[in-house]
Amino acid sequence: MTTTLPPATAAAVGTTPPSRPPRGRAAVDRAGWLTYAALIATAVIFIAPFYYMIVAASRPMAEMNQQPPPLLPGPDLWSNIVKAVEQQAIGLALVNTFIVAGIITLSTVVFCTLAGYAFAKMRFRGHNVLFAIALGTMMIPPSLGVVPLYSLMATLGLAGELSSVILPTLVQAFGLFFMRQYLQDALPDELLEAARVDGATSLRTFWSIVLPIARPGMAVLGMLTFMTAWNDFFWPVIVLNSSNPTIQVALNNLGSGYVPDTSVIMAGTLVGTLPVIVVFLLLGRQIVGGIIAGAVKG
Repeated sequence: MTTTLPPATAAAVGTTPPSRPPRGRAAVDRAGWLTYAALIATAVIFIAPFYYMIVAASRPMAEMNQQPPPLLPGPDLWSNIVKAVEQQAIGLALVNTFIVAGIITLSTVVFCTLAGYAFAKMRFRGHNVLFAIALGTMMIPPSLGVVPLYSLMATLGLAGELSSVILPTLVQAFGLFFMRQYLQDALPDELLEAARVDGATSLRTFWSIVLPIARPGMAVLGMLTFMTAWNDFFWPVIVLNSSNPTIQVALNNLGSGYVPDTSVIMAGTLVGTLPVIVVFLLLGRQIVGGIIAGAVKG
């Protein structure tokens, strides 16, 4: 016996009710907009000092002392840069800083990656003790070692030379800790065991397996090390002189005088800041990738 349903009932049975949007979708959209607004506000806060540095570097000092000060760039940027270059050896300082920061960055990335891999994946006698000693050096304030370090550099005849800035910072404890933590989470033990089964040597394993995985972390460490070495002021201003300066030493001498010209100082600071921005733009994708890779575990 066949039962025939009324048309209205059949339509109700055969029709799927329309899907409703999730209840929290509006709240999620609102949170997304608030996040973007907070990010934009943060970006404006961080960009504002750099923009005002451009304004100050492109106008005479008399205009910058007005109340209220101008908010738009002026026509004197190039002339102020020329004055800064004439007053101090800005070109030589940039070259010296590139040499110092480049060598320190390269050595720190290479040696800290090797040491970080050893502490993360190799087991040897005194493993934990050596790592604790390396971390303990981070607790010593740099100012405590200035006098003996300067005496050592003077005894070696390196005072006033770039090597006196490079040698004490060829390897840094922070880089060792950073790469050790990164490789401990990002490098699976199964890959290393497979390489050993295939007969790969330790150097071959490091070159073919560890380096490709460690590249994002190395990019982050390289960027942080380069910025630290580029902005380092305390030790270079002690051990170097105005005839062979880094950029921070040159800018410090640029600001000397009875009435320092703030526009010229800002022009020199702008010249010293641009290389760091260029390096960040070149390594920005690797830095973001390294941070994301380091944040994901498992």
